[in-house]
Amino acid sequence: MGRGKVELKRIEDKNSRQVTFSKRRSGLIKKARELSILCETEIALFIFSARGRLYEFITGDRYQVLSDYACPVG
Repeated sequence: MGRGKVELKRIEDKNSRQVTFSKRRSGLIKKARELSILCETEIALFIFSARGRLYEFITGDRYQVLSDYACPVG
């Protein structure tokens, strides 16, 4: 039996929205970690909260990954 389809719309209740954000952030980081291990890939994942807080997950050497894939500005 499959899961039901979730209607994508903004969650109005602040507490529910924060809980959902935290759970989905954790799940996304878990999936990124699994993908990195299973496929031997370099992954850089950046998540910004509504308040502007940065959450990151980077496999390997963070500075090497960022310098290899950073887009030049200008």
